[in-house]
Amino acid sequence: MFQVRASVAGFLGNIEVYPCHFGHVPGDHVIFDGEAFHGRFCPDLWGPVIPKMIALHQAGPRYVEWASYCPFWYCGNSVADPEQAKHDGLGFRNVLETITPPAHDMAALAPPGAFAWPPSETVSIARQPVVVCPDTRTSTVVRLEAFDLSEKGYATPYFRRQMAILEKLRKNGGVALNSILGTFTRAEIETIYPPLGTVMVELLTKELEYMGYVEETAGLAVITGKGEAKLDVFKATLPAEHLEAWSY
Repeated sequence: MFQVRASVAGFLGNIEVYPCHFGHVPGDHVIFDGEAFHGRFCPDLWGPVIPKMIALHQAGPRYVEWASYCPFWYCGNSVADPEQAKHDGLGFRNVLETITPPAHDMAALAPPGAFAWPPSETVSIARQPVVVCPDTRTSTVVRLEAFDLSEKGYATPYFRRQMAILEKLRKNGGVALNSILGTFTRAEIETIYPPLGTVMVELLTKELEYMGYVEETAGLAVITGKGEAKLDVFKATLPAEHLEAWSY
Protein backbone atom coordinates (compact mmCIF):
# COMPACT_ATOMS: atom_id res chain seq x y z
CA MET A 1 0.00 0.00 0.00
CA PHE A 2 1.19 3.47 -0.87
CA GLN A 3 1.05 7.13 0.03
CA VAL A 4 -0.44 9.18 -2.80
CA ARG A 5 0.07 12.77 -3.89
CA ALA A 6 -2.34 14.71 -6.12
CA SER A 7 -0.79 17.91 -7.49
CA VAL A 8 -2.08 20.81 -9.57
CA ALA A 9 -0.08 20.69 -12.81
CA GLY A 10 -1.63 23.68 -14.56
CA PHE A 11 -4.73 24.92 -16.35
CA LEU A 12 -6.13 24.09 -19.77
CA GLY A 13 -8.50 27.06 -19.61
CA ASN A 14 -7.61 30.72 -19.96
CA ILE A 15 -7.24 31.76 -16.33
CA GLU A 16 -6.78 35.38 -17.33
CA VAL A 17 -10.40 35.34 -18.48
CA TYR A 18 -11.71 32.54 -16.23
CA PRO A 19 -9.64 32.58 -13.00
CA CYS A 20 -9.71 29.70 -10.54
CA HIS A 21 -12.01 30.93 -7.77
CA PHE A 22 -10.34 28.63 -5.27
CA GLY A 23 -7.03 30.33 -6.01
CA HIS A 24 -5.18 27.19 -7.05
CA VAL A 25 -1.69 27.56 -8.48
CA PRO A 26 0.58 24.87 -9.99
CA GLY A 27 2.22 22.90 -7.21
CA ASP A 28 -0.74 22.89 -4.85
CA HIS A 29 -1.20 19.33 -3.62
CA VAL A 30 -2.89 17.00 -1.20
CA ILE A 31 -1.53 13.75 0.22
CA PHE A 32 -3.30 10.61 1.37
CA ASP A 33 -1.03 8.77 3.79
CA GLY A 34 -3.21 5.73 4.41
CA GLU A 35 -5.42 7.14 7.12
CA ALA A 36 -5.87 10.87 6.46
CA PHE A 37 -5.84 13.50 3.74
CA HIS A 38 -3.45 16.42 4.14
CA GLY A 39 -3.78 19.67 2.22
CA ARG A 40 -6.48 21.86 0.72
CA PHE A 41 -8.29 21.29 -2.57
CA CYS A 42 -11.26 22.88 -4.31
CA PRO A 43 -14.46 20.93 -3.54
CA ASP A 44 -14.93 20.41 -7.30
CA LEU A 45 -11.70 18.37 -7.34
CA TRP A 46 -12.27 16.07 -4.37
CA GLY A 47 -15.03 14.08 -6.08
CA PRO A 48 -12.99 12.90 -9.08
CA VAL A 49 -9.63 12.85 -7.25
CA ILE A 50 -10.46 10.61 -4.27
CA PRO A 51 -11.37 7.42 -6.23
CA LYS A 52 -8.07 7.60 -8.11
CA MET A 53 -6.14 8.28 -4.91
CA ILE A 54 -7.65 5.18 -3.31
CA ALA A 55 -6.87 3.11 -6.41
CA LEU A 56 -3.24 4.31 -6.30
CA HIS A 57 -3.10 3.66 -2.56
CA GLN A 58 -3.76 0.01 -3.31
CA ALA A 59 -1.98 -0.50 -6.63
CA GLY A 60 0.78 2.12 -6.57
CA PRO A 61 2.83 2.29 -9.78
CA ARG A 62 1.01 -0.82 -11.03
CA TYR A 63 -2.16 1.22 -11.56
CA VAL A 64 -2.95 1.68 -15.25
CA GLU A 65 -5.74 3.76 -16.75
CA TRP A 66 -7.85 1.46 -18.94
CA ALA A 67 -7.69 3.91 -21.86
CA SER A 68 -3.89 3.57 -21.96
CA TYR A 69 -4.28 0.16 -23.62
CA CYS A 70 -5.77 1.75 -26.78
CA PRO A 71 -3.24 1.76 -29.63
CA PHE A 72 -4.57 4.99 -31.16
CA TRP A 73 -2.38 7.10 -28.83
CA TYR A 74 0.59 5.98 -30.93
CA CYS A 75 -0.81 6.30 -34.47
CA GLY A 76 -0.48 10.03 -35.09
CA ASN A 77 -3.14 12.25 -36.65
CA SER A 78 -5.21 11.72 -39.80
CA VAL A 79 -7.63 13.38 -42.19
CA ALA A 80 -10.61 11.91 -43.97
CA ASP A 81 -9.76 10.48 -47.42
CA PRO A 82 -12.39 8.18 -49.01
CA GLU A 83 -9.78 6.90 -51.48
CA GLN A 84 -7.98 5.20 -48.60
CA ALA A 85 -11.03 3.10 -47.70
CA LYS A 86 -9.79 0.32 -49.96
CA HIS A 87 -6.78 0.05 -47.63
CA ASP A 88 -8.02 0.69 -44.10
CA GLY A 89 -11.72 -0.06 -44.54
CA LEU A 90 -12.87 3.39 -43.38
CA GLY A 91 -11.05 6.06 -45.37
CA PHE A 92 -8.36 7.99 -43.54
CA ARG A 93 -5.00 9.38 -44.66
CA ASN A 94 -2.07 9.68 -42.25
CA VAL A 95 -0.75 13.09 -41.27
CA LEU A 96 2.88 12.28 -40.52
CA GLU A 97 3.60 15.31 -38.36
CA THR A 98 2.92 16.43 -34.81
CA ILE A 99 0.08 18.92 -34.58
CA THR A 100 0.33 21.40 -31.72
CA PRO A 101 -3.15 22.63 -30.79
CA PRO A 102 -3.68 26.31 -30.04
CA ALA A 103 -3.98 27.41 -26.44
CA HIS A 104 -7.24 26.41 -24.76
CA ASP A 105 -8.19 24.06 -27.63
CA MET A 106 -10.01 20.86 -26.66
CA ALA A 107 -7.21 18.87 -28.30
CA ALA A 108 -4.95 20.03 -25.48
CA LEU A 109 -6.82 17.58 -23.24
CA ALA A 110 -4.86 14.74 -24.86
CA PRO A 111 -2.06 13.29 -22.70
CA PRO A 112 1.50 14.48 -23.39
CA GLY A 113 3.00 12.54 -26.30
CA ALA A 114 -0.33 11.41 -27.73
CA PHE A 115 -0.76 11.45 -31.52
CA ALA A 116 2.84 12.62 -32.05
CA TRP A 117 4.96 11.78 -35.06
CA PRO A 118 7.18 9.89 -34.87
CA PRO A 119 5.25 8.02 -32.19
CA SER A 120 6.56 7.34 -28.71
CA GLU A 121 8.71 4.23 -28.38
CA THR A 122 7.61 3.57 -24.80
CA VAL A 123 4.22 2.39 -23.57
CA SER A 124 3.62 5.32 -21.27
CA ILE A 125 0.99 7.58 -22.84
CA ALA A 126 -2.14 8.01 -20.71
CA ARG A 127 -0.72 5.87 -17.93
CA GLN A 128 -0.36 8.57 -15.29
CA PRO A 129 -3.70 9.19 -13.57
CA VAL A 130 -5.00 12.66 -14.37
CA VAL A 131 -8.09 14.55 -13.23
CA VAL A 132 -9.45 17.68 -14.90
CA CYS A 133 -11.63 20.07 -12.92
CA PRO A 134 -15.28 19.87 -14.07
CA ASP A 135 -15.35 23.67 -14.46
CA THR A 136 -14.51 23.58 -18.18
CA ARG A 137 -13.72 27.29 -18.27
CA THR A 138 -10.68 26.83 -16.04
CA SER A 139 -10.01 23.08 -16.46
CA THR A 140 -7.50 22.68 -13.65
CA VAL A 141 -5.27 19.67 -14.36
CA VAL A 142 -4.32 17.42 -11.44
CA ARG A 143 -1.76 14.62 -11.76
CA LEU A 144 -1.55 11.80 -9.24
CA GLU A 145 1.34 9.60 -8.15
CA ALA A 146 2.18 6.99 -5.55
CA PHE A 147 5.36 8.37 -4.01
CA ASP A 148 6.11 6.21 -0.96
CA LEU A 149 4.93 3.27 1.11
CA SER A 150 1.98 3.82 3.42
CA GLU A 151 2.90 3.53 7.08
CA LYS A 152 -0.42 4.41 8.69
CA GLY A 153 -3.93 3.11 9.16
CA TYR A 154 -4.38 -0.58 8.47
CA ALA A 155 -1.20 -0.49 6.36
CA THR A 156 0.92 -0.20 9.54
CA PRO A 157 1.51 -3.93 10.19
CA TYR A 158 2.26 -4.58 6.51
CA PHE A 159 4.72 -1.70 6.45
CA ARG A 160 6.50 -3.15 9.49
CA ARG A 161 6.72 -6.47 7.70
CA GLN A 162 8.31 -4.65 4.76
CA MET A 163 10.87 -3.10 7.08
CA ALA A 164 11.54 -6.60 8.44
CA ILE A 165 12.20 -7.78 4.88
CA LEU A 166 14.70 -4.95 4.46
CA GLU A 167 16.37 -6.01 7.70
CA LYS A 168 16.64 -9.60 6.49
CA LEU A 169 18.13 -8.45 3.18
CA ARG A 170 20.64 -6.25 5.00
CA LYS A 171 21.73 -9.13 7.23
CA ASN A 172 21.73 -11.83 4.56
CA GLY A 173 22.85 -9.90 1.50
CA GLY A 174 21.14 -10.70 -1.79
CA VAL A 175 18.36 -13.28 -1.44
CA ALA A 176 16.35 -14.96 -4.20
CA LEU A 177 12.79 -13.63 -4.17
CA ASN A 178 11.36 -17.10 -3.55
CA SER A 179 13.80 -17.63 -0.66
CA ILE A 180 13.08 -14.51 1.40
CA LEU A 181 10.40 -16.31 3.42
CA GLY A 182 13.05 -18.83 4.48
CA THR A 183 15.08 -16.10 6.20
CA PHE A 184 12.31 -15.76 8.81
CA THR A 185 11.97 -18.17 11.73
CA ARG A 186 8.72 -20.06 12.23
CA ALA A 187 7.92 -17.83 15.21
CA GLU A 188 8.55 -14.70 13.15
CA ILE A 189 6.30 -16.05 10.41
CA GLU A 190 3.37 -17.19 12.53
CA THR A 191 3.21 -15.15 15.74
CA ILE A 192 3.30 -11.63 14.26
CA TYR A 193 0.45 -10.11 12.27
CA PRO A 194 0.16 -10.46 9.36
CA PRO A 195 1.41 -14.06 9.14
CA LEU A 196 3.79 -14.52 6.25
CA GLY A 197 3.39 -16.75 3.22
CA THR A 198 5.00 -16.97 -0.20
CA VAL A 199 2.55 -14.62 -1.92
CA MET A 200 2.53 -12.15 0.97
CA VAL A 201 6.32 -11.84 0.92
CA GLU A 202 6.38 -11.51 -2.86
CA LEU A 203 3.76 -8.72 -2.84
CA LEU A 204 5.46 -6.80 -0.04
CA THR A 205 8.88 -7.13 -1.66
CA LYS A 206 7.56 -5.95 -5.02
CA GLU A 207 6.17 -2.82 -3.36
CA LEU A 208 9.61 -2.20 -1.85
CA GLU A 209 11.07 -2.57 -5.32
CA TYR A 210 8.60 -0.12 -6.88
CA MET A 211 9.70 2.53 -4.37
CA GLY A 212 13.40 1.90 -4.94
CA TYR A 213 14.12 0.30 -1.57
CA VAL A 214 14.94 -3.08 -3.12
CA GLU A 215 16.37 -3.98 -6.51
CA GLU A 216 16.72 -7.28 -8.33
CA THR A 217 20.28 -8.08 -9.33
CA ALA A 218 21.22 -11.36 -10.99
CA GLY A 219 17.98 -12.91 -9.75
CA LEU A 220 18.53 -11.73 -6.18
CA ALA A 221 16.61 -9.16 -4.14
CA VAL A 222 19.08 -6.65 -2.70
CA ILE A 223 18.49 -3.72 -0.36
CA THR A 224 19.46 -0.38 -1.94
CA GLY A 225 21.08 2.65 -0.34
CA LYS A 226 17.65 4.25 -0.30
CA GLY A 227 16.32 1.15 1.44
CA GLU A 228 19.11 1.30 4.03
CA ALA A 229 18.20 4.90 4.81
CA LYS A 230 14.48 4.08 5.02
CA LEU A 231 15.16 1.21 7.43
CA ASP A 232 17.41 3.37 9.63
CA VAL A 233 14.78 6.10 9.88
CA PHE A 234 12.09 3.55 10.72
CA LYS A 235 14.14 1.96 13.51
CA ALA A 236 15.14 5.35 14.89
CA THR A 237 11.51 6.41 15.25
CA LEU A 238 10.27 3.25 16.98
CA PRO A 239 9.51 3.46 20.71
CA ALA A 240 12.10 1.51 22.71
CA GLU A 241 9.59 -1.21 23.62
CA HIS A 242 8.56 -1.65 20.00
CA LEU A 243 12.16 -1.73 18.78
CA GLU A 244 13.08 -4.44 21.26
CA ALA A 245 10.07 -6.55 20.29
CA TRP A 246 10.57 -5.91 16.57
CA SER A 247 14.20 -7.06 16.37
CA TYR A 248 14.80 -9.67 13.67
